[in-house]
Amino acid sequence: MKVLSMIQPWASLFVLGETQYETRSWNTKYRGPLAIHTSKKIDKTATSQDTIKAMLNNHGLTNDTLTAGSIIAVCSLENCLKVTENNQSWAILEDGTIVSGNDYFLGDYREGNYAWIVKDMKMLDRYIPAKGQLGLWEYDL
Repeated sequence: MKVLSMIQPWASLFVLGETQYETRSWNTKYRGPLAIHTSKKIDKTATSQDTIKAMLNNHGLTNDTLTAGSIIAVCSLENCLKVTENNQSWAILEDGTIVSGNDYFLGDYREGNYAWIVKDMKMLDRYIPAKGQLGLWEYDL
């Protein structure tokens, strides 16, 4: 299965539905099953922000309870859409979708970046420890 590594808290916030998009500076032609992996790094600057703390708290999580170095969820990658316009509080994707609110706040919507669109996100009952890699990588679930 293809796997995408993400830094915490962004991985958990994506998996828990606080944002519907994952943003990347790169596109992929791959579509299909995708596992979400939490890298060993935790962005402590982000987890110290009140808004991020509150979102995590809504799910019973704190900086100290975030899982790192594990595959935590599976979903299906449906599309990657280029960001065509950024207006500092909202953005427009190449299909005309307007991204705002938490979706905008939790992503990197610089023009030229990509919003990865997934469906059927499912948190795993048992997390799978894994080292992780850059880009999309393979793991035999």
